[in-house]
Amino acid sequence: MIQPDDILPPTVVVIEDDVDVRVSLQGLFRSVGLDVAPYGSVQEYLADAASDRPGCMVLDVRLPGKSGLDFQDDLVKANAHASIVFISGHADVAMSVRAMKAGAVEFLAKPVRDQDLLDAVQSAIEKDAKRRLQEASAAASIHAFSTLTPRERVVMACVVTGRPNKQIAAELGLSEATVKLHRGNVMHKMGARSLVDLVRMNDLLRDRPA
Repeated sequence: MIQPDDILPPTVVVIEDDVDVRVSLQGLFRSVGLDVAPYGSVQEYLADAASDRPGCMVLDVRLPGKSGLDFQDDLVKANAHASIVFISGHADVAMSVRAMKAGAVEFLAKPVRDQDLLDAVQSAIEKDAKRRLQEASAAASIHAFSTLTPRERVVMACVVTGRPNKQIAAELGLSEATVKLHRGNVMHKMGARSLVDLVRMNDLLRDRPA
């Protein structure tokens, strides 16, 4: 099974301008074994040359310079899939709705109960891990599909519909033995252990961004 970023542990990126709150959050997350990357503003975070890290982001709504909600909008426009937990001492319903519609995992009002925040962060980390695994699987399927010959691609398109070799052979004007050979090549090149695997891979290919 593909395990993207399996060497890097999840990191909780904390963007919070209140120093005391930021230090408190660092201590909380580190107490449960999580790596933490603290920043005082969005600009400070963007100035960090660190690469995209698995994990999640704990983001205050009101920040100096660019607000947390505006930063979330920027990430959405850039198609950057950040797994975000918002915290705010000045939250209202409109802010919460805006954040959740844009894909936030949770929106919590300060003061935040430690367990509520830890639960939200765990959910956000799991969401990020699932997305990265799906992206890695899609990338692997795209690469494998690129190694198929034109005929193998046609046969694959027929196979994923559940049609038997005999029917595929009749439709393509091939012998059943030839279809069986192509089918075997497709399964091998795609790394599919079963028809279910192949159908899943085909779905990933079909749903990939244009």
